[in-house]
Amino acid sequence: MTMRFFSILYMVVLGGVLTTPILAADIPFQEPTGFYYVQKIDGRWYLIDPQGHRFISTGVTTVEYEQDIIHGTTIKPYGEATKAKYGSVEAWRKAVAERLMGWGFNTIGAWSDNDISKVDVGGKHLAYTAILGLGSGFVSEKVKGGEAWLQGIFPDVFDPDFVTYCQTRAQKSCAPHKDDPNLLGWFTDNEMRWGPDWRGKDELLVVFLNMPLHTPGRDAALQMLRQRHPEIAQFNAVWSTSFASWDEAAQAVKFATPNGMDRKTAPAQNAEIDDHFTTEDYRARAFVADCDAFLSLLATRYFQTVHDAIKAADPNHLVIGCRFAYVPAMPIIVAAGKYTDIISANCYAYDPTQALQIYSTQNRPLLIGEFAFRGRDSGLPNTQGAGPLVDTQQQRADAFAVYARAALSQPNLVGYQWFEHADEPQEGRFDGENSNYGLVDITDKPYDTLVKKMTEINQQALALHEQAQVK
Repeated sequence: MTMRFFSILYMVVLGGVLTTPILAADIPFQEPTGFYYVQKIDGRWYLIDPQGHRFISTGVTTVEYEQDIIHGTTIKPYGEATKAKYGSVEAWRKAVAERLMGWGFNTIGAWSDNDISKVDVGGKHLAYTAILGLGSGFVSEKVKGGEAWLQGIFPDVFDPDFVTYCQTRAQKSCAPHKDDPNLLGWFTDNEMRWGPDWRGKDELLVVFLNMPLHTPGRDAALQMLRQRHPEIAQFNAVWSTSFASWDEAAQAVKFATPNGMDRKTAPAQNAEIDDHFTTEDYRARAFVADCDAFLSLLATRYFQTVHDAIKAADPNHLVIGCRFAYVPAMPIIVAAGKYTDIISANCYAYDPTQALQIYSTQNRPLLIGEFAFRGRDSGLPNTQGAGPLVDTQQQRADAFAVYARAALSQPNLVGYQWFEHADEPQEGRFDGENSNYGLVDITDKPYDTLVKKMTEINQQALALHEQAQVK
């Protein structure tokens, strides 16, 4: 069904700068389904809102009444400020919903109080994007003291219990919201370790080979290697081992990356991955091929399992992926493209273009789940936390504008979500982060220069995306 209307919606673009709004006639609606979905129109991807409008998600993460606890204490500085200022969570929700919409935001991101979406602001509601933590939750359940994000523990997705866990968790968390028109979709996880990074230097294939004997993931890794190297001598030549047989290899308690085959640099949080190795000989190429083959197997298993579990519990809403911390190896992106409605990635850079273009190879819509710029003039230490540091709040605002315009110029982009709503405590939150990420400071006072620029760009987001060059 197609409907048409007259509205002051799009802007004239002259020299890359939006000028005065003009009357845009005969702009088509898409089919209203009552839920958010994605559609490619004239070579550009869009979200479509429940009423059939084209929609670009302009969001903010971690919109919470109390937010961070100072590490090692029970003190919540932002929470103390909001209680004193608003008196109740209900009053705060109403105020923050009105304020965010006034700044041109239309979505609340991960780690937020999703009940903010229930607040009616002039007949409109903020969309919300909830995070499930399926992989991380399974790690916490299976590994005593294990944390997927901080420690980089990847879930054993080959364990039959992973399927059961995802199904159970999705039924509990997703099914109750399946009819909610304000829910944009589900993030499956956050910043999982997909390879060598700041949490560990080993490839995931090596990690899985070093799991305890008869662990499902270890058995899957060995089975794949045995298929790729039917003769144990082939494997020995590539991996610098000396096993007499595959049966002997299956009982080995330690596998190591062969000398010279580790990555030159493991990516830091939200940095680009380096696919170059210290040697280019045939053994290195064979080792990389083994690692990539396992990543394909692993990622396919992960994305298919979480997708199927979510859709069984909630067929109405989008699966928005796992918020990549850095651009991972291509087999992982390929698997994400097959089993997510939207590929999500966190990208703390001055310019997201390169990362977005790599993700765009799968011809799927993309959503930036986190990005930010931190200001030295905020008075916060900024010694812990990802993302560029700039000198002033004006530079934060300018950096946001450059970043957002670059992102919106990519035809596959359907949204961006800033990290985060309020500043972190100067003493450090649970993991020590102490940075100037907020739209508001720890007392709930807005950074006026920043939010003024955000308002300008957010209100133009759809029109800017409409100008994205299609190849």
